[in-house]
Amino acid sequence: MNILLTGANGYIGQALTERLCSMQNLPGHGAIDRIVLCDIAFDKPPADPRVYCLAGNIADPATLATAMDPKPNVVFHLASIASGRAELAFEQGLETNLLAPIQLLEHLRRQGNCPTVVFTSSIAVFGAPLPDVINDETPLAPALSYGVHKQAMEILLADYTRRGHINGRAVRLPAIVPRPPASNGAWSLFSSDLIRSLLHSQPCTMPVSPDATLWLMSLQCCVSNLLHAAALGAQPAGDRIVWTLPALRASIAEIVAAFDARTDGASSPLVSYAPKPEIEAQFGRLPPLYTPAADKVGFQDDASLDNLIDRACSNAQALQHPSSAIQTHN
Repeated sequence: MNILLTGANGYIGQALTERLCSMQNLPGHGAIDRIVLCDIAFDKPPADPRVYCLAGNIADPATLATAMDPKPNVVFHLASIASGRAELAFEQGLETNLLAPIQLLEHLRRQGNCPTVVFTSSIAVFGAPLPDVINDETPLAPALSYGVHKQAMEILLADYTRRGHINGRAVRLPAIVPRPPASNGAWSLFSSDLIRSLLHSQPCTMPVSPDATLWLMSLQCCVSNLLHAAALGAQPAGDRIVWTLPALRASIAEIVAAFDARTDGASSPLVSYAPKPEIEAQFGRLPPLYTPAADKVGFQDDASLDNLIDRACSNAQALQHPSSAIQTHN
């Protein structure tokens, strides 16, 4: 069984690669024979003999053709241009977030073996300002090009699945913490900056106010949910193949208070605030979230803010030592 992972050198891609390399079988799909990792470049490729690293742009036809040989049975499509960068660089965002994945779907259609495709969508599909509550019936109204790209791909994924070309499954990710220190252009990066700064007792300035509310998920929980989506892809598609994932809702003040409890109040003085209305409206005013459809099929959140912070701090420390970020499991 062959796996293709695009955006493999991103922080989620690296964590997913590490988990896949620790597995002999992918639930619902069988033994893992080959893992093709595709990205522009690789920081530290794993030494697992099943792994083949393909350095190139997935939007390039030659790169895409190589990625498809041998035919993948499961595809994790993570490659994207993040929210802020896609807003500033329209053509780059359009190519990477929409045109390239359309070509990916077309290759998969023509290869004819109906692979499982796990697509990472985003809460950006809901837009801003948001209603008082978000649930499974909330209409989509993206306010950024990034969110438009994600919504368009959700629609196409559903259509290709309906036609029997793929078994598509899409998950709308909240803010995943922690992101690496280097910015990828995502406007939601501030939640990772906060956790990383407080872990290392460093000052930080938030582009949102203390009462800004976020939906958060740890990197470990995110990877588990992606693997669960792949397992669901081994089953017949039901009425729903796109899910808003459950996430913990917390305010900036609550996160700081949780760190204060661990540092005898030393964390609060490290945090200052310079709110930017466009960032707070899109990523800092998230209402209560209800996800019964995702809960029903087994997607999970981190259970508690303390548990999420423990996991996020563990990952932040690993990111300080990238040589240990991907381990080899044979």
